[in-house]
Formats: sequence, C-alpha cells, structure tokens
Amino acid sequence: MSDPGVAPSSERMQAARRALAMLVAVNVMSQLDRQVMNVLIPKVQLDLELSDAAAGWLVGFAFAICYSTAGFPLARIADRGNRRNLIVVALAVWSAMTAFCGMARNFAELFIARIGVGIGEAGCAPAAHSMIGDYFPPSFRGRALSTYQLGVPFGILIGSVVGGSLSDYFEWRTVFFVFGVPGLLLAVVTRFVLKEPIRGHSEAQDGGSVDVRVEPISVVLRFFSERPAMRHILVAATIQTLVLGAQVTFNFTFLTRIHGLSGTQAGLVFGLLTGVFGAIGTYAGGWLGDRFGARDPRWYVWWLGIGAAVSIPFSVAAYLVPTTSVAIAMLSISVVGSYMYAGATHVVAQSLAKPRMRAMTAAIMLLAMNLIGYGLGPPIAGMLSDALGGDEALRYSLAIMNVGLLWSCVHYALCARTYRDDLKAKAQQDQI
Repeated sequence: MSDPGVAPSSERMQAARRALAMLVAVNVMSQLDRQVMNVLIPKVQLDLELSDAAAGWLVGFAFAICYSTAGFPLARIADRGNRRNLIVVALAVWSAMTAFCGMARNFAELFIARIGVGIGEAGCAPAAHSMIGDYFPPSFRGRALSTYQLGVPFGILIGSVVGGSLSDYFEWRTVFFVFGVPGLLLAVVTRFVLKEPIRGHSEAQDGGSVDVRVEPISVVLRFFSERPAMRHILVAATIQTLVLGAQVTFNFTFLTRIHGLSGTQAGLVFGLLTGVFGAIGTYAGGWLGDRFGARDPRWYVWWLGIGAAVSIPFSVAAYLVPTTSVAIAMLSISVVGSYMYAGATHVVAQSLAKPRMRAMTAAIMLLAMNLIGYGLGPPIAGMLSDALGGDEALRYSLAIMNVGLLWSCVHYALCARTYRDDLKAKAQQDQI
C-alpha cells in the first residue's frame, strides 16, 4: 500500500470526485431498477398468484444468476478495455430490460426480463470498482468505495418512496416503464461526462512503478485463493448478503402484510430507514476503516464484525415486536450496523488485488454475494415463511435469517487475523 500520509494533488482529487459523483449516480439508477421489483412484489403476487417462495425466486435468483455469471466475462472486458464504455452499455441494457418487465404477462416472462436486468447490471460494479481503485490512493479508497456504495441506500430510498407511491395509483407494469426510461437518458450523459483513468495510477503516485499486466483468469483465482484474508472476507460478505438480501426483499411486504401499512406508507418508511440509516452505516464502514486503519489496517475488518454483531438483537426485535413504531425504530438501528459492510468489504478485497485484477476481484466478490447471497437469501426466507404457515409467519422467517450474521462475524475475525500479512505480501508483489 502507498504511504497513507501522501495525498493526491488538488486537481487530480477534483477530477476523481467528479468521476465518483457520476459513478454514484449510475449506482443509484441500478438500485432503483433493482428495488422497484421489491416494492411491486405484493401487487405482482396478487396479479400472477405467486407464493412467497415463488416471489423469492423471482426477486432473488432470476436476477442474481445472470448478474453473477455474466460478471466474469464482463469483468475481464473491464480489466482489458475501456471501463467507461462498458458502464454506458450496461446502463442502457438494464434500463431497457426494466422497461420490458412492464410487458410481462406471466411469471415466466417476468422471470426472463429480470434475467436481462441482471445481465445488464453485471457490467457496472466491477468496472466502477476498478475505476475508483485507479482514481483514489489506498488512504482515500475506503471513503471513496463507501461513497460509491451510498448508491445502494439512496437507490432504495428513492425506489421505495417513488415506487411505493406509484404502486398505489398505477398498475405495476406501468411503474416498470417509469423506472426504466430515465436510465437510458443517464447512459448518454455518462458517455460524455465520465473519463477513463490511467491503470495503476493511484499506486504509482509515490513515484514507483506498478505491475499492470493483465493476468490469466487462472492466475487471478489462484492469487485470490492463496490469501486467507481474501477468502474469509468473501465468505463473510456472502453470508451477510444472504441475510440482508432476504430482509430487503421482504421488508416492504413485512410492513404492508404484518403492520397494515399502505404502499405509500411502507415505501416511505422503508425508503427513509434504509436510505438514511443505511447510508449512515455504509459511509461509516469506510470512514471508520480509513480513520482507524491508518494505525492498524485490521480495523477495516474489525468494524464490519462489530457492525454485524450489534445489528442482530435489534433486527430480531424489529420482526417480533407487535408495535409498528417500535418495529420501525429497531429496524432503523439494525440497518446502521448491518450496512457497514456494504462498501468496506470491497475496500478490503480491492486492497489485496493488483491493478489489472481489480474488476475481476470485484466480479468474484459479486458472484458469491449475489448468486449465493442475494440469489438464495430471498428464496430461503420465502420457503421458510411458507413452511411456517405463510402470512404472519413472514416475521419469524426474517428473524431467523439473522443466524447468518453470527456466521459472518466468525469469518470477519478470521479475516482480520491475517489481513496485515496479506497486505504486506501483496505490496511486495506490486513493485516491479
């Protein structure tokens, strides 16, 4: 890692911040198109006569399977070619497929359209993580990647509030069209505003040279597997995503079904608690890592375990208490801790990756987090809810899912144990 005390020039930092702002806008749009499905699930279930399990497969697996598998070849393109152009094409594709969701007449057609959304979105995150890694030096990267990840809670906030309100007044197919079209316009803006950074520029700012060769996939996978910290951060993030993916998918339904809120009310509540408290947690994970990591880099990992552990009792209470206001308050607190991992897990992974491995590293992380985490979390929660009797049982299903966070905490601790040594080994390999 470069010297934490070395700051980039003012001009270069301004350019980096402009690029980051553009990438955040793109990430917000991706979360809007992902979140709208969660908001519309109650109406889609009613119209297409779907069980909770079927809804879980539709929301989670249909999206995640292609998002994850397409991530590898698209990440390879990002490591070899122009990342800005890849993001522009990906944005246009997933926005168009979101609009096509509005043309679905049955479960199968909607499932296929969701697959298309997943393929499009697969091209964004690995390329964006790689660009941020080149724009910002290691001592600023925690805040930069966490700022990028703020697109998740902000997207959920806007998607929940706007989508929930629209769902009370329009047919669900119309809402998909409303959410899909703006992304096509943003793709045009991104093409002319976002600039491609120089590969390995942030690591080389101290005057040294950096290995920026594109490695074969087999070498990337071996590089990944040989570092214990990398393996454990992958497992921890995947299991935590499984839990949060289930909760994010069904929280809107939980508020409407269990507490009787309208679509507008549930969208506002869920959007605000996730958008505000989720944003606090997301940024805090990166900020605390940068703040304390200057003294000991293991704090980047320790804070993730602390956040996950603290969130568990509040999350369980939120789903089990009978009072709506108390449930919302408990959810708000739990979200702060659980969302601390959103950007900071990628900071840990990117810190261990070579410049030409960054997109591929992000793709490996996202493959596991989305295919296993987001892909299986919602179906597992849905099947568990159905097995427990459905309807009111949804609250018990979501509460039980928190067991996974304890598992994540174990792997965060194991990751921290070797993180410093793995960083030193990677730094030695960076220099030619």
